[in-house]
Amino acid sequence: MESNDKFNDSPLNDAAANAGSADTPQEAPQKPVFRCQRIPDCRRNKLHSFNWLADIPGGCADSDIVEVQFKNTRKGYYLNATNLPLVIGDLVAVEAAPGHDIGTVSMTGALAELRMRKASARSSSPEIKRVFRKAKPNDLEKFEEAKAREDDTMIRARKIAQELGLNMKIGDVEYQGDGNKAIFYYIADQRVDFRQLIKILAETFKVRIEMKQIGARQEAGRIGGIGPCGRPLCCSQWMSNFVSVATSAARFQDISLNPQKLAGQCAKLKCCLNFEVDAYVEASRRMPPKDVRLETADATYYHFKSDIFNRLVTYSTDKNLAANLVTLPARRVFEIIEMNKNGEKPVSLTEEPENKSKPRSDFGDILGGEDDINRFDKKKKKRRKPQDQNQNRPDGQQNQAPQERKFKKQKQKRRNPEDNGTDRQNDERSEKK
Repeated sequence: MESNDKFNDSPLNDAAANAGSADTPQEAPQKPVFRCQRIPDCRRNKLHSFNWLADIPGGCADSDIVEVQFKNTRKGYYLNATNLPLVIGDLVAVEAAPGHDIGTVSMTGALAELRMRKASARSSSPEIKRVFRKAKPNDLEKFEEAKAREDDTMIRARKIAQELGLNMKIGDVEYQGDGNKAIFYYIADQRVDFRQLIKILAETFKVRIEMKQIGARQEAGRIGGIGPCGRPLCCSQWMSNFVSVATSAARFQDISLNPQKLAGQCAKLKCCLNFEVDAYVEASRRMPPKDVRLETADATYYHFKSDIFNRLVTYSTDKNLAANLVTLPARRVFEIIEMNKNGEKPVSLTEEPENKSKPRSDFGDILGGEDDINRFDKKKKKRRKPQDQNQNRPDGQQNQAPQERKFKKQKQKRRNPEDNGTDRQNDERSEKK
């Protein structure tokens, strides 16, 4: 009987079957190796995406558009006309000009269509190409052979460009999946006439040549690396489009204008300067203006620095130096500005009105001291010393405990039985006292 167990062909079962045979030597059993077989989201690669609409029932998130990722950060959108059952991570053969290309499916469904609409607004070619089929073993062999030639092609192309005296840098080479076309990515500050270069490259490598100019940010995204924050570069992980970064973003965030600290690996301003600049701009609108000076009865104060998070402003009596610094809350600064507009000058910046009560906090301690750091410390209890009734006794008798005195009285009762009545009365009186 044939077994349907999916682990019958594993090395563990082969070793167990050969363990009892006399012809083959006994070997230690090997553990089966289980590998990921195109499970969605099984690995986090560059520009990783998560389809959060995939589990919506009713087919609301279904679409024929498929997003395919190629080498590094290049992506394309294709039409699944034959309704292939594609999932994220499948290798597919897509339409190219000419021939076909091999890529990895990175998104399917409605999200892929939304991304295509967003990308088509920036691109000049809204034509949608098709998905031919899932990649076959023959397609993958050609694809691996083409990828193996990329490094050698890039080095030889750089030498040819240097011999022609062209002011350009070839940063990367990408072969098409069928090996009939090669894309050369280059960087140049000025316009370059590379017509002669294309002829020489076509004769040398026997493929169709396409030249694409990229910027320094795109080059850093294609190469990758680790940023000063300790994480992979954003341009190589999730950023698909690049926005210009200005030095005003650093000024709004009160960051030191040091070129070595503000520049990234692409020698341009870091893209992360734009991540929080909007929050800083919105918070700075609620702060006092920096060009307004405060007039008091004894001096004039100029703006020195601002703390947006704590809403504090520091003023100096000198316009260019830090002299007699005074830090005020933003609320107090607005009050002084209003007083100066009305022609009034306060005695000092920190002076508060006498009749104004202390502002009450918006929250109270409803937990009853639960936020005290010493709430778990054990407090030592003081022991109370026993106080004797007769403090005028001698030292020897004053330190005797009441139980010892009672024991002595009982001994005296046993010796003088006639005085039991009087002793009982005396005991009762002492207990009452």
